[in-house]
Amino acid sequence: MVEIKNLTRQKVKQNLIIKKVEEILLKERADNWDISICLVGCAKIKELNRRFRRKNSSTDVLSFTGLEIQGSKKRVGEVFICLKEVANNARKSGLSIQKTLDWAVVHAILHLLGYDHEKSSDTAAKMSRKEQEYAKISN
Repeated sequence: MVEIKNLTRQKVKQNLIIKKVEEILLKERADNWDISICLVGCAKIKELNRRFRRKNSSTDVLSFTGLEIQGSKKRVGEVFICLKEVANNARKSGLSIQKTLDWAVVHAILHLLGYDHEKSSDTAAKMSRKEQEYAKISN
């Protein structure tokens, strides 16, 4: 199950986000996830980044993996996406806001599934390949 909560005034195509998440979960054979996606502003994402990563800055996306639900094989994940940061990234990259949002969603879900770009260059390359595959973004 994928749930989206938009805490901003910006309009987004929630159905496209849900479709993207479901596509990734299907291809990764990870249908045992319940994922909550919260669309937030810069102040909220900065607060979360400071609190959980000890980084005093805004960011585009944060992922939090929850525990397995006892008695079932379900896993819980929570994603926070800052739409303003996504728009800034879109402007810098020359991509559309929708493509940049797709990338942020892909990036977040891959983190939930255990992919990591900070441990080593090998894990970063693996995650980058998956991002390319799922977001259809080329370098």
